[in-house]
Amino acid sequence: MSTSSQRVTYRSLLHQMTQTTPTCLWNDSAAIDELMRAIDDGAVGATCNPVIALSVLKKDMATWRPRIEGLLKERPTATEDEIAWRLVEELSIRAAKLLEPIFEEQSGRNGRLSIQTDPRLYRNPDAILQQAVAFNKLAPNMIVKIPATSAGIQAIEEATYRGISINATVSFTLPQCIAVAEAVERGLRRREKEGQDISSMGPVCTIMVGRLDDWLKVLMEREGISIEPGHLDWAGVAVFKKAYQIYRERGYRLRLLSAAFRNHMHWSELIGADAVISPPYAWQQRLNASGIEVKPRIGDPVDPNLVSQLVAHFPDFRRAYSEDGLTVQEFDSYGPTLRTLRQFIGACADLDALVRDVMVPNPDLA
Repeated sequence: MSTSSQRVTYRSLLHQMTQTTPTCLWNDSAAIDELMRAIDDGAVGATCNPVIALSVLKKDMATWRPRIEGLLKERPTATEDEIAWRLVEELSIRAAKLLEPIFEEQSGRNGRLSIQTDPRLYRNPDAILQQAVAFNKLAPNMIVKIPATSAGIQAIEEATYRGISINATVSFTLPQCIAVAEAVERGLRRREKEGQDISSMGPVCTIMVGRLDDWLKVLMEREGISIEPGHLDWAGVAVFKKAYQIYRERGYRLRLLSAAFRNHMHWSELIGADAVISPPYAWQQRLNASGIEVKPRIGDPVDPNLVSQLVAHFPDFRRAYSEDGLTVQEFDSYGPTLRTLRQFIGACADLDALVRDVMVPNPDLA
């Protein structure tokens, strides 16, 4: 902090945010070079999923191809999918190691690597839980991403009860945030009742703010809706701010996390929150170059007239913004959920294909 006799020089706008507000920075990638630079800017967490893993591997096949070949020799009966998920695990373990000093310093609240369960399991709570238990053992500072689907909510409670810190993903709406928070609280209370420790747990609930904006833009074009320019860029921010207020009022013991960046407001409007922002490294560079003043804005309300317009024109925004807008059973059929699951599941197939090209080389290209 600066005083009248001392001026503090911050390395970047994001670094200034992490040093002067409660808002934390996580890196939305497990790429080691990007994570190291993000840590210099104050990042205290990172994430990995099939989409990220595919991107990291494709960019650095010179490094990873020999490792794939090694895994194929070590595990001669493994399928391409089993090898692919082992690569996800190894990427996550490497990134987690970089974050361990932060994890120890902050007693588990931060310093975690967020690893995503297989999105193809989104309907099966037992399978999600089984993978979450396995992932939790990969490193002391893992946090496990579980989708906020109807099955995922069940798995979140049980995983929390077992002492696993969770990061709810595939989440876009206030009803999902509330369901996640209540599931985490049930799990924590069960542990407390049995005298089990919860002091080092650090659960979070992601809101994919930009993916809600994306979906409303799809609906606008599909249904020929006319609305003021720029209004749709506030949809995810409005949901985040309302969820944050409710979390604070009810004392939920998990933090919100902003992801899926599409504009600077997915950062600038959330500064000051006791929450996490998780932009990809490319977005971190854009935000640092923006020149936007770093000051708390989480308490600034979104224009009520703008929110009213979104509610009036988009039933799916109304469902996202109202606590009772979706039932747990409806989470799985909500538009952004379907779009995101399809992308994540598609990335699994692409990751398998990348391994297949090493496992079963195309003889026509020899």
